[in-house]
Amino acid sequence: MTSKVLTIEGMTCAVCAKTVERVTRKLPGVTEANVNLATEKLSITFNDGELTVRTIQDAVEKAGYKALTQSVSKVFNIQGMTCAVCAKTVERVTKKLSGVAEANVNLATEKLNITFDPELLSPAIIKAAVTKAGYKALEDVSDDELADKKQGEISALKRRFILSAVFALPLLLIAMVPMILEWAGVNLPPLLNTMRYPKQFALIQFLLCTPVIIIGRRYYTVGFRNLVKLSPNMDSLIAIGTSAAFLYSFYGVYQIFFNGNVDYELYFEGAAVILTLITLGKYMEAVSKGKTSEAIKKLIGLAPKQASVIRDGVEVQVPLDEVEVGDIVVVRPGEKFPVDGTVIEGLTAVDESMLTGESIPVEKKSGDQVIGASINKNGFVKYRATRVGKDTALAQIIKLVENAQGSKAPIARLADVISGYFVPVVILLALVGAGAWFLSGETVAFSITILISVLVIACPCALGLATPTAIMVGTGKGAQYGVLIKSGVALETAHKINVVVLDKTGTITEGKPKVTDILISNDKLSSDSLLQLAASGEKGSEHPLGEAIVRAAEEQGLQLFPAEEFEAIPGHGIQTVIRSKTVLLGNEKLMTEKNIPLADAAARAQHLAEEGKTPMYVAVDGVLAGIIAVADTVKATSAEAIQRLHKLGVQVAMITGDNTRTANAIAKQVGIDTVLAEVLPEDKAAEVKKFQEAGKKTAMVGDGINDAPALAQADVGMAIGSGTDVAMESADIVLMKSDLRDVATAIELSRKTIVNIKQNLFWAFAYNTLGIPVAMGLLFVLGGPLLNPVIAALAMSMSSVSVLSNALRLRGFKPSALK
Repeated sequence: MTSKVLTIEGMTCAVCAKTVERVTRKLPGVTEANVNLATEKLSITFNDGELTVRTIQDAVEKAGYKALTQSVSKVFNIQGMTCAVCAKTVERVTKKLSGVAEANVNLATEKLNITFDPELLSPAIIKAAVTKAGYKALEDVSDDELADKKQGEISALKRRFILSAVFALPLLLIAMVPMILEWAGVNLPPLLNTMRYPKQFALIQFLLCTPVIIIGRRYYTVGFRNLVKLSPNMDSLIAIGTSAAFLYSFYGVYQIFFNGNVDYELYFEGAAVILTLITLGKYMEAVSKGKTSEAIKKLIGLAPKQASVIRDGVEVQVPLDEVEVGDIVVVRPGEKFPVDGTVIEGLTAVDESMLTGESIPVEKKSGDQVIGASINKNGFVKYRATRVGKDTALAQIIKLVENAQGSKAPIARLADVISGYFVPVVILLALVGAGAWFLSGETVAFSITILISVLVIACPCALGLATPTAIMVGTGKGAQYGVLIKSGVALETAHKINVVVLDKTGTITEGKPKVTDILISNDKLSSDSLLQLAASGEKGSEHPLGEAIVRAAEEQGLQLFPAEEFEAIPGHGIQTVIRSKTVLLGNEKLMTEKNIPLADAAARAQHLAEEGKTPMYVAVDGVLAGIIAVADTVKATSAEAIQRLHKLGVQVAMITGDNTRTANAIAKQVGIDTVLAEVLPEDKAAEVKKFQEAGKKTAMVGDGINDAPALAQADVGMAIGSGTDVAMESADIVLMKSDLRDVATAIELSRKTIVNIKQNLFWAFAYNTLGIPVAMGLLFVLGGPLLNPVIAALAMSMSSVSVLSNALRLRGFKPSALK
């Protein structure tokens, strides 16, 4: 018997879960099938001799749902894409593959992000599907190889442009100068008189145009191949348009040479100049696209290439990728730490600003953690490598930023849908336009001009680049300021945020509370004895308040006793037995629940709370023994951060398990709008949900394990960089500096990026919406000029470059406090 767990997609209620259970239990060989609606998982046990996973998936799909095994995600570099239609084609063919859960192609990064079931699909099949579509998928390509390939492509485009221009420029002069002089009323010299030497002029134009066609042959091989496969792209438009111009002109040459008909207009200069301008546009586009990924390049360049490692008692230089976990690494003043690790010898100050944005060097001593790529300022240290290669903090940051840049934002959906139909519609409009003008009585030459102009001016590239380029620059810029945005969805959603919910401890405050007051309620215990009992109960506690009590006892040199019994009561406190005494330590709720009379202690606790301190009652053997007050200092930047959020029009709420008075005192210090006090850890997500139900787009900012459900519930979850791995995993945005001001930075950056995307989309849509009718002869109908195909080609080339240039403006983004 075999047991499997499959993820079920498409379930919305308990009836759905029952349906999946019913259809799978009916299958031959199934002994057990259970569906968990909350986790969306099907646990099934079956005889693999009678049944396969594929059959189970088919049965679930037939019921209207989708069953997926444990999926894996991979990134492929796609070669050969030239426009948004190409990206759409690669997406379409990969999404059709059995076992694919998601496939997204980013035209700007030229990468395919695909999630699939490894039991149904292999990377080799994915590569084969991409190859069949006319492109090439590469896996596990090093950054250096990719950079070399990109530089090679840019150099090739530059070379093609220069060679094309060498032939196209004289061709343009030969074709246009006589027309201009004639239009100006200047008598043409005999050498420029096309009517006098028609054969020579026709032959020279043909000979100058042909090399440009050969140099730009890739437009034809790719364009016509995709046309035959019924997935035409931008190359297809160029190929059809310039082929029409060249073939019509070639027929004109035939007429001039063999029939003596000199009335034919030649479009050789149109074909050559169009190809030259489009190659220039492609070159400028490639250079601009390279600039959008500068942030990633800077991050990759942070790590040193070599490391000094102790091997067999001798210090040796080894390449970075040969450093292993456990190696002892030596770092001198001014050098970079090559990998993550723990200091075992030495004392120094470390500049971590390139990763966290924190400008003040951090002191490091034996036992402290160091981050790879940070700079050793002034001390000689040895440290043990704990994370190397793709596991280092820097590598994880790079991966996170790359994943974000490869993801899609919902705002791009309309452009994606349009780009899927764009080229076929343009071809149809070009044919309809040319045919309509011809049937209206215009010449073949006029109709050919319309055909070429419509095909050449249409630009799906601008649509395809509008969103991903802005996301690339935006997420890269965020990384420079220590704001790691995990996806395009998070980046887009953040601009709508109008409520930010802040966890108090470790987020607004330092998260390192100290004991400030010890109040005795009777003469049976001294303040030291009370602290000793409380600290003994809290020993080993991971709660910040408990750690503060233990730290205070240790600082006073008090002996801590082992706990004979221990029970943590979430949201209330602890109950423990120490030296045969039952000790209760916690809040007023705990005392009430255990029927401990507080007498005048409640008023004293209230006074402490009003000072921003957290009072904790201590009861011994059913009698109140005293109060220990703990205060957590507010971070120096919290008030400024909340002020910046207010300027952005964002409401700020604080959520805490503290009592209302303490919470209000902290809130008053920093300017909080709404206080949610005495909230149990498990209820934080419910409080976030209340804001959402009131129609608010809500962000949650936290740092602890107990914040994870609330981070996941929020529209955007933000984890403080000093927090736990669980919190960071649940978050959509990670704030590396543990600085609340970065919440405002994230929202500002999101708003700037979305404005940039909207500008890009507007210009891309406006360009095509206005350009195509003009190319079809709209101005000519209204008494204006007919659009020259060369001008159409220039406009098309510049449309993509303008979108990229606009996206690059985001590189100048600065948070409002730094302007």
